[in-house]
Amino acid sequence: MNYKTLILGLGNDILTDDGIGPRLVHDLSQMINNKNVQFDTACCGGLEIMEHIKGYEKVVFIDAFHTPEGNPGDVFYFVPAEFRETSNLSNLHDINFLTALELGNTLNMDLPSDLHIIAIKIIEDLEFSEEFTEPLKKRYPGILEEVFKLVNQVISV
Repeated sequence: MNYKTLILGLGNDILTDDGIGPRLVHDLSQMINNKNVQFDTACCGGLEIMEHIKGYEKVVFIDAFHTPEGNPGDVFYFVPAEFRETSNLSNLHDINFLTALELGNTLNMDLPSDLHIIAIKIIEDLEFSEEFTEPLKKRYPGILEEVFKLVNQVISV
């Protein structure tokens, strides 16, 4: 693998706001030109996510987020030590993200030690639609700009 960093958008692009991660990663891939960075999307969590991230030195997850804090479209940044459940990193039918990481490391899966999570507060992720809800649609250019800045900070370190 030539890539050292993975920017991974999590979510399902036909479940309204849940598609924010994949959409952001698609747009970021057009904006960031760095030969050490790979862009990908996934619609999974828990143990399944370990297969996507093994072999990289650094991973930035971009995911949808339900939280009582803030407003739809607000961008949150954290690392695993501050982990809060996002929509896709932890799957209801699987073990949670931190347990999956611990297990992957125990099994010597060559997982990255430098992990970052960017989560966007969403409204709807259970309704079938390829369109975001109106508040997210209106805020999308600002969300993209904020996420772009965060990703650039992470990949330049």
